[in-house]
Amino acid sequence: MTRIMTYNVHRCVGTDGKLDVGRVAEVIARQAPDIVALQEVDVGRARTRGVDQAHELAQRLDMAFHFNAALVIEEERYGDAILTRLPERRIKSGPLPGHPGHRAFRALEPRGALWLAIDIDGAEVQVLNTHLGLVPAEQAAQAAALAGPEWLGHADCRTPSILVGDLNAIVGSRALRRLMARLHDARWMARRKRPSGFLATFPSRMPLVAIDHILVSHGIVVQGMSVPRDALTGVASDHAPLVMDFSVASLA
Repeated sequence: MTRIMTYNVHRCVGTDGKLDVGRVAEVIARQAPDIVALQEVDVGRARTRGVDQAHELAQRLDMAFHFNAALVIEEERYGDAILTRLPERRIKSGPLPGHPGHRAFRALEPRGALWLAIDIDGAEVQVLNTHLGLVPAEQAAQAAALAGPEWLGHADCRTPSILVGDLNAIVGSRALRRLMARLHDARWMARRKRPSGFLATFPSRMPLVAIDHILVSHGIVVQGMSVPRDALTGVASDHAPLVMDFSVASLA
């Protein structure tokens, strides 16, 4: 069985306003995931003391890592990362479209995605990590791009595949409907096996909404899902992590 986690780490600044990479690493370590998808990671930014958070977290967790900068300001970068202790190779990283409307929306934070192929017991699983925008029309455009020929529809994005991240959207939204035309909501697959609750992830102190998601293709067998909740997860970031245990089915 393999464990994957998606976690918006809020640049390692907790709900108490304290910058602490170590406690974010501890939240992750307690769950012992094989693959970790992180959003809101700072690399070399003055606001977080110039630390390369992707490298620091990977080093603390003894994992390899890949980082995609959605935002670049001179030497400062901000974006998403995937950490893993499994054999991996980077397939693609890049931007997602912004809001399709008026130029007033150009000030919205740029978004991107990161795609790795990860070897799990001899099977290559495509893992995509993203962080969608806050405006529904923006989310829909970004979801359409992810579902299209550059990402999930690409010839190299073969089954099985997993899309994870902070989608800033609930089930039933345009963005989720677009992505679920290709993939399945792992929450509901887990619930069919046993009651798993709503698995809300935000805000971390008392999660009320499910905006962090794991979507899976045919060939991914969901064994269980959880949202770890304790004193540490309530303070380390404004999101709680979402964890899925799974196996890879034979597609022969």
